[in-house]
Amino acid sequence: MTGAQPAEGKTVAPVFAGKTNVPWYIWCGVLAATSSSIGCAWDVSWHRSIGRDTFWTPPHMAIYACGVLAAIISSYLIFAITFGRSEKLRTASVNVLGFRAPLGAFIAAWGGVAMLTSAPFDNWWHAAYGLDVRAVSPPHTLLMLGIFSVSVGVLYLILPAMNRSAGAPDEVTRHKFKMLQRLFLYVGGIITTQQMFFLLDYTWEGKLHGVSAYVDLALVIPVVLAMLSGASRSRWAATTATAVYTVFRMSEILILPLFPAHPKLGPVFFPVTHMVPAKFPVLIILPAIALDLLWHRTRKWTPWKMALLSGVVFIAVIAAVEWPFSVFLLSKAADNRFFGSMYFNFTSLATNADRERIFVDPSHGLALFLGMLRAVLDSAVGIWAGMLSGRRMRRVQR
Repeated sequence: MTGAQPAEGKTVAPVFAGKTNVPWYIWCGVLAATSSSIGCAWDVSWHRSIGRDTFWTPPHMAIYACGVLAAIISSYLIFAITFGRSEKLRTASVNVLGFRAPLGAFIAAWGGVAMLTSAPFDNWWHAAYGLDVRAVSPPHTLLMLGIFSVSVGVLYLILPAMNRSAGAPDEVTRHKFKMLQRLFLYVGGIITTQQMFFLLDYTWEGKLHGVSAYVDLALVIPVVLAMLSGASRSRWAATTATAVYTVFRMSEILILPLFPAHPKLGPVFFPVTHMVPAKFPVLIILPAIALDLLWHRTRKWTPWKMALLSGVVFIAVIAAVEWPFSVFLLSKAADNRFFGSMYFNFTSLATNADRERIFVDPSHGLALFLGMLRAVLDSAVGIWAGMLSGRRMRRVQR
């Protein structure tokens, strides 16, 4: 962020050195990130089950509660530190346009503004163009960027406190570090969930016999996992983050259909009587486990060697598990409450690929080989960038 500078001539003191509790604004930020993820999943289900409704729906309120909470914690930190007299707080802050606060507060503030701006934009978009055909529309993109920024901001609120507690000799501070580390990985899991939400249209089971799904996964997920692993100092960082995503998606499948719902718009091509959840989660937890094991054994390697082998491992494992598993998900055997393959939008035609249970644009031969090779390279580059970013993040103190 341009204009961000530490206090001149200052070294960062161990802020809150005498306190072992996690600050309230970090808990508030974690709540904001959680609320947005729940709201987004709920809102997609609302659109698939009921259709476009009033702006004041419960899922919309859960989403925009994230923006409100981000505004509260950002405003508090910016004004309390800028106009307050605490030197300890000021030395643990950065300067942006004359205002002082931790870097995470400014990132979260931008995200909150983007989220609130997307609300009237989305209303206008629907009034002008009708229902969204895909989850990725211009107002939804702005909303997702805002949500992502809030989550990254919360991550950067946790990060300096975690770094200041790392390596402490006393047991109490080590306990605080462990708590902050868990929160850091949880928010990292929320970010992973948000990234996978953005890939919903490109990674459902009917797309998993085409290389585009694996290229999209390679571009988005490995860099996040490598960054979380490097920054958190946790051996199981990637596994933890992907477990959060898996639990969120599985909870959606198991909980949402318990609630009745009926379409309010037409035409209705598939009878819906309950809330429709998202598709079964992509099994990114399995390559994440493989990466955590690999990174522990190769931690003394040079970054580019680790990244290249990690790119091969990530794509090899995800392709090996998803290629046959997607065949199962398109079969009648997956029509149950656990796998949820019998849930469809009320707008889903009988001739749609998901209802016909067929693969869309499957790849074969040379195209498949070249596509997977590109996915490996994209994954390796992302992991290399994530490793370098994660190591730099260990030095963040403000």
